Amino acid sequence: MSMTVDQIKALRAIGNIVIVAVSVADPHIGAPGGHIYAALMTAGCTLSQYQQIMSGLVRAGLLRQSGECYFVTETGKARVL
Repeated sequence: MSMTVDQIKALRAIGNIVIVAVSVADPHIGAPGGHIYAALMTAGCTLSQYQQIMSGLVRAGLLRQSGECYFVTETGKARVL
């Protein structure tokens, strides 16, 4: 099933918001994935959707995952900020 243009725009906006949120986390500790999921969950995001979003951002090289925490990459910083 393919996504509509509006769905793609919404997903990009969510990705940008996540990258900005991760970028303001302590660079030595990172942003805990549970906190990110909790924030997205309040907007109706399911666990599966959260996992897909985060794995997509990691695969795209915009975030790096270490354990349960996320860190913004230089590519991520340049892409959004």
